[in-house]
Amino acid sequence: MAYWLFKSEPSSFSLEDLRARGGPEPWSGVRNYQARNFMRAMRVGDLGFFYHSSCATPAVVGEVEVVRAYYPDATALDPGDHHYDPRALAHPELWSMVDVAFRSRYPTPVSLSRLKDCPPLSGMRLLARGNRLSILPVTEEEWRIIRGLAGIA
Repeated sequence: MAYWLFKSEPSSFSLEDLRARGGPEPWSGVRNYQARNFMRAMRVGDLGFFYHSSCATPAVVGEVEVVRAYYPDATALDPGDHHYDPRALAHPELWSMVDVAFRSRYPTPVSLSRLKDCPPLSGMRLLARGNRLSILPVTEEEWRIIRGLAGIA
């Protein structure tokens, strides 16, 4: 099993949106090659943190599970979608997505400032200067530490 971090702006798609929909949802619209390659490495059963970004208090707010491995991202082929990429017409597998399912909401979100104040997390990719990827790998140790900060055993 691998661990991941999924970033989303809550004004666009939040953990509560995922929970309210009641079933798996595609994690679509990723238009960065490195983030796409991370999704292509995901397997069914992998776990991820759901991270709210670009908001008043960026934070890890809960967990999701990968329930479908990568497949072509149909939003890239839809001219009506804001993630449309005309290059995908010639290369339908250019962009990928995975399906994720709600797993839990943390009673205490773990804020970005709290992550930064935790010395064992100093090497975490999320905290690297200039990192803007929407999908990131998380080590098993980082997974354990962050769950502890959230009050999850």
